[in-house]
Amino acid sequence: MNWITLSNLEQIEHIKQASFSKPQVIFKHSTRCSISAMAKNRLDKASIPEGIEFHYLDLIQYRSVSNEIATGFGIEHESPQILLIRDGVCVFDASHTAISMNMLREALQ
Repeated sequence: MNWITLSNLEQIEHIKQASFSKPQVIFKHSTRCSISAMAKNRLDKASIPEGIEFHYLDLIQYRSVSNEIATGFGIEHESPQILLIRDGVCVFDASHTAISMNMLREALQ
């Protein structure tokens, strides 16, 4: 997996704009949570769909960015959480054990 580190608020606007040309995924990861580590490990080992950018957020270190993602995309904060952004909006999100590349692929269709 080639994660793009998400660490500042300005990147959220870039993700929104980029989502008009290709889907964007945000993975909100808690470095203190074993379920989050398991979800990240599953994503890291899975085959990656082409044409998507994957963003990684350490929500412990960048809590303000995590809060802005929840507010800006109108979703409830969860941890771990994966979001699929298309055309500037969150079209799919999942959390905890529901996070998988297969679920993401289904949401892309």
